[in-house]
Amino acid sequence: MAVNIIKEKCKGCTLCVKACPFEAIDMVDKKAVINLKCTMCGKCVDVCKFGAIVKDEEKQEAADLSAYKDVWVFAEQRGGVITPVVFELLGKGRDLATDIGDVKLCAVLLGEEVEDMTNQLFEAGADVVYTADSPLLKNYTADGYTKVITDAIHEFKPEIVLYGATHIGRDLAPRIAARVNTGLTADCTRLDIIPETKGILQTRPAFGGNLMASIKCPNHRPQMSTVRPGVMDKAPVQEGRRGQVVPVTLNLQASDIRTKILEIVKTAKDAVSLTDAEIIVSGGAGLGIPRALS
Repeated sequence: MAVNIIKEKCKGCTLCVKACPFEAIDMVDKKAVINLKCTMCGKCVDVCKFGAIVKDEEKQEAADLSAYKDVWVFAEQRGGVITPVVFELLGKGRDLATDIGDVKLCAVLLGEEVEDMTNQLFEAGADVVYTADSPLLKNYTADGYTKVITDAIHEFKPEIVLYGATHIGRDLAPRIAARVNTGLTADCTRLDIIPETKGILQTRPAFGGNLMASIKCPNHRPQMSTVRPGVMDKAPVQEGRRGQVVPVTLNLQASDIRTKILEIVKTAKDAVSLTDAEIIVSGGAGLGIPRALS
């Protein structure tokens, strides 16, 4: 979706400027110009008396969408340890792949010396593991990981890509979505396949959790979601299960990464992570004062 100004028709009346609730229209040389604040609400289209503002639908051809296939899971790892949410995503990814039919469940694993981690992903249900192995990927950097995964998406064309809604996932997913020109639904708590279209229906809390919004991405691929940890069932482990390892083409140089990690400081904690706990017991003081039993 896009809002465009036809300069030849614009009379510089400023009606659109006054009507825009987001201050998304500027006047430049007595012509209206849409700025980055535009939400494509269409108010300006309605008030323009000269037909100088139009709202266009940007739709990809069905033939383009048909080239996309398979369900991908970003296999986030830190220090050679795969994060628990990845196994939840593989469990849900398997359900989605089964509902779509005739597609593979794939994991995307980035890092240095990642070969030993691939077997864990196969045992958790992955059919294919795409690997990017480089010293430049040893630690997460937004520039490095975004470029490698974006290049892999362009090369292999997955239909669905899932990320954990972790600190890394929330930083990485929107960057990739912007690079590949697709949508992203953040903090999903439910994912379903629409039987008629085989597209994904992404459900997430909205308006402070007061209601649940269901979101579709019908015209762009891949369909991308971040999923909150702890809301999906982990994939059952199938010991000894193996699959196909596919190294991705690496076009990554040190100059592509604008940040440099000097040191990683880890804090020692004896407490159990709430994200990983199966049972949480909490308590607190009530508003009333209980009466003593006699």
